[in-house]
Amino acid sequence: MNTDITEHIPEDFDDNSKVWIYQSSRLFLMSEAFEMEDMLNNFVANWKSHADTVKGFANLFFGQFIILMADETQSGVSGCSTDSSVHLIKDIEKKFNVDLFNRQNLAFIIKDKVQLLPLSQLNYAVENNFIDGDTLYFNNTVLTKKELLEKWIVPVKDSWLAKRLPAKV
Repeated sequence: MNTDITEHIPEDFDDNSKVWIYQSSRLFLMSEAFEMEDMLNNFVANWKSHADTVKGFANLFFGQFIILMADETQSGVSGCSTDSSVHLIKDIEKKFNVDLFNRQNLAFIIKDKVQLLPLSQLNYAVENNFIDGDTLYFNNTVLTKKELLEKWIVPVKDSWLAKRLPAKV
């Protein structure tokens, strides 16, 4: 699985551009992805903050992660404009019957596929060698474009999860 997302992220966005990652409870179907692409493009084209246009980006990655980005070098993102993005995500949840706000599901790359694991089963997965310190993990806590490019997909041992794992990792 190719995890290099660099070519899909706009180069003309500042490294400190805000990032929001929404992880789906399941893989989107191709037909859903195409329909969602229109929703995301329409949202970004009309994204406003206090009547100013937000320089935004939105895309679906790996069929399961919606990434929104706002470059605030020209116009800051207000609470209302953030709320409008949350409404978009809730509309996508409803339309496609998925959960995009469950932060208890962790995503890993296992056998070249995105696999979800409830946080409550993390120790079990480690103890039974389903994941280890070198397993790639989707760190959805990243907040900027720079972090997205450098720290979104990282080995478990380099993530915040390392502190929660038994010493054997």
